[in-house]
Amino acid sequence: MHIVVCIKQVPNTTNVQIDATTGTLKREGVEAIINPFDEYAIEEAIRLKERFGGKTTVITMGPPQAEQALRDTLARGIDNAILVSDRAFAGADTWATSYALAQAIRTLGDYDLIICGKQATDGDTAQVGPGVAEMLNIPHVAYVKKIEEASNGSMKVERMMEDGYDLIETPLPALITVVKEINTPRLPSLRGLMNAKKAQIPHWNAETIKAEKLNIGLTGSPTQVLKIFSPPLRPGGEMLQGSLEQVAEQLVAKLKNAQLI
Repeated sequence: MHIVVCIKQVPNTTNVQIDATTGTLKREGVEAIINPFDEYAIEEAIRLKERFGGKTTVITMGPPQAEQALRDTLARGIDNAILVSDRAFAGADTWATSYALAQAIRTLGDYDLIICGKQATDGDTAQVGPGVAEMLNIPHVAYVKKIEEASNGSMKVERMMEDGYDLIETPLPALITVVKEINTPRLPSLRGLMNAKKAQIPHWNAETIKAEKLNIGLTGSPTQVLKIFSPPLRPGGEMLQGSLEQVAEQLVAKLKNAQLI
């Protein structure tokens, strides 16, 4: 079984900056981490390899510094890592990102399963995973909380729902997005860190993955950010004092004054 994991390096949530001109995130010189939800995808890929055998490959699209995130995955137990990097990819929205990742996976060749985190913390759209599946014309299941089995060209998974879960069987190859309830990610080992530091990570550009120029970056993005603004500060609340009856009377009076009742 060949398991492919798509990850994203995102700005640390304590240091998010926006380019007011382009409407995109500033990534140069900003501390970056592996998207937290992707850590569960990485861990699940390693666990599946341990259960069923095979190999694992992690792919990310990003600037050259995203290579550090890939080395982190190698230190945890991933077999191979590929960086898809080209200035032509800059400013990509979820559609253009899905297209580029799908092209990279096609370039990679045979695969059985693609795993993504349920969403990225810098966009929170949860669109890229399903978008990649649609680009590759394969089935996909979102919000997977458990993989029951994966063999004989199919897999059974539990999809988390508000009132329980669905048990779904899907043929392979397929794509799933996973939630944090699926596992507990492991930390890199010392040996893993040493091996990852020496690993050679291929860099694929737009030409390598045979990407159409009109489908990547800002040019290939059908959605554009028109305006960025900070939400207005909310005024502080008011504490009503007195007995229960007095507080109730004050509350009713204020609601009447505000013409809410």
